[in-house]
Amino acid sequence: MTINDTELERYDTFPKLLLRNAIQRPQAPAFREKEYGIWQTYSWQDVRDNVKALALGLANLGLVRGDKIAIVGSNRPKLYWAFAAAQAIGAVPVPIYQDGVAEEVQYVLAHAEVKAVFAEDQEQVDKIMSIMAECPEIKNIIYKEPRGLRLYDQDYLHFYDDVQEAGRAYEKSHSDFFESEIAKGNIEDLSVILYTSGTTGRPKGVMLSFSNLWESARLSVEFEGLTEKDEVLSYLPMAWVGDHFFAYAQALHAGYTVNCPESAETVLSDLRELGPTYYFAPPAIFENLLTQMMIRIEDASAFKRKMFHYFIGVAKRCGVDILERKPVSLKDRILYAVGNILVFGPLKNRLGFSRIRISYTAGAPIGSEVFNFYRSLGMNLKQLYGQTESCAYVCIQNNDDVRSDTVGPPAPGCEVMIDDTTGEVLYKSPGAFVGYYKNEEATRETKLESGWVHTGDAGIITDDGQLKIIDRAKDVGKLVDGTLFAPQYIENKLKFFPSIKEVVCHGGERESVTAFVNIDLDAVGNWAERQGISYTSYTDLGNRDEVYELVKECFEEVNRDLAVDSDLANAQVTRFLILHKELDADDGELTRTRKVRRRIVAERYATLIDALYSDKDMISIESQMTFEDGRTGQLKADLKIKDCETYPALKAAS
Repeated sequence: MTINDTELERYDTFPKLLLRNAIQRPQAPAFREKEYGIWQTYSWQDVRDNVKALALGLANLGLVRGDKIAIVGSNRPKLYWAFAAAQAIGAVPVPIYQDGVAEEVQYVLAHAEVKAVFAEDQEQVDKIMSIMAECPEIKNIIYKEPRGLRLYDQDYLHFYDDVQEAGRAYEKSHSDFFESEIAKGNIEDLSVILYTSGTTGRPKGVMLSFSNLWESARLSVEFEGLTEKDEVLSYLPMAWVGDHFFAYAQALHAGYTVNCPESAETVLSDLRELGPTYYFAPPAIFENLLTQMMIRIEDASAFKRKMFHYFIGVAKRCGVDILERKPVSLKDRILYAVGNILVFGPLKNRLGFSRIRISYTAGAPIGSEVFNFYRSLGMNLKQLYGQTESCAYVCIQNNDDVRSDTVGPPAPGCEVMIDDTTGEVLYKSPGAFVGYYKNEEATRETKLESGWVHTGDAGIITDDGQLKIIDRAKDVGKLVDGTLFAPQYIENKLKFFPSIKEVVCHGGERESVTAFVNIDLDAVGNWAERQGISYTSYTDLGNRDEVYELVKECFEEVNRDLAVDSDLANAQVTRFLILHKELDADDGELTRTRKVRRRIVAERYATLIDALYSDKDMISIESQMTFEDGRTGQLKADLKIKDCETYPALKAAS
């Protein structure tokens, strides 16, 4: 889809694009939502009418241009419409992670000076009400789901449908208000404030203009040839820049259909039923799908297991070359075709990947083994690179040159360079943010007057212009012997194994590399049942000698791989322990996008780290954990520490 200069001027905000879609494709499906097991479809005309009623309802409540409106809940069409309704009257939407605890939500609401909140259900309403005393700017809460709220009689509470009805009544005396307010908007206006995940401290409010999101979405839609015929499944947090880019900015540009699953628990079944053509998932999702796949195949008959592993071997040998149209022997092509009928095709159909034309992964590095596994099945999985501050738009891999160890060349309109002194990646992008809300100092530190933006990532640019991310710049270090220590690189190789869910490596300024491990309870639990090993809890299972041996084998296999890397041969893992609990966002150990908060983990488990670098083979730990209902408790455990075999540096096979 190419947009000419006239359209650029006429449709330079997202509410204007919404009006365009309603005119050009009024009956085409814009949103689908699965409710009570049935997909409900909303056309672009339906969306425009609903957004108009909601925008007028917001105006009726007294909200005006420049006000901040928070949105918290699961992926629902009505909540996406809240973005457009807020922007239509010149207000600024501020999405919030729905699983954030009250303290995290309170900080964002107060910092952004939010005037109104869209809350999905009673759980979210109760959370907001519990912190309203610390958020005096909030005057209205609008809830989508009335279940459980019928006896709530606070004046500031409003049912979503009632707000729309009031908006329709408001229209009678303000007939041209909606269109005239949209017309006042321009491409340089503030579009949204997205708060960072807060890996190193308090979240920062990233201000993105319509120009940032609009132009990045336009360029990426043209680059990938996205059209109104594409389908995307929207299931990732609405507060995350990736979801906002794929399910809102790009969707309005291309006019494709955004599908919302019934619930978090039904995402995988809804994915299989829908079969999107355009799919995005962070590495953790692809890793989890691979783990579940391996669990199921181990429960299959011996014949099916043997057939699966044989043809997966064929796929690993030639699948990527076939996808990329490279020369492959006739024998391998025939074997791959048979494998596609017997294994790959049914497997992709089971996952819901049969119709995928383009798939992305981003948000964190993905292990090359995981990445190549999906591509070997014939799935056009690519990496892209960006951050909240860039609208998730800096680098995109080309279809004809996809590599597991790079994130591609700069995307159209972008530039990338490496700081000669620090090795940090810097970029210029049409998506480069306006600034951090109420934090000019951080803005100046991140965004230079020249337009270059600091990423905080360490990387290199290959001879042919591809960007390779090594790790977070602050996390890259050296062992005492000078060996490069890049923890994420090692961690990603380990997370390829189904039994390992999370890893945190230590080693900066140390003599060797050690690690904490979270086992995957589903995968290891399934394995334990087959081995006849009984257990009572995660802690009990993780402390079994048999499980330690299982995990140790994974470490030693990775150590053998590292032995052939001249830069990392001395960074093999020497010791590890299995943590007594899973790292948890509610405990502050992970961000809401499941990135490890290394500083917090290092501080909280400092005694465990010290034990890894001692001669101890056992360490006692007592730590706090947060339960789903918000209560906290103490967990005590005696953790084992195991040594791993390391291998002498070897030359890579030529």
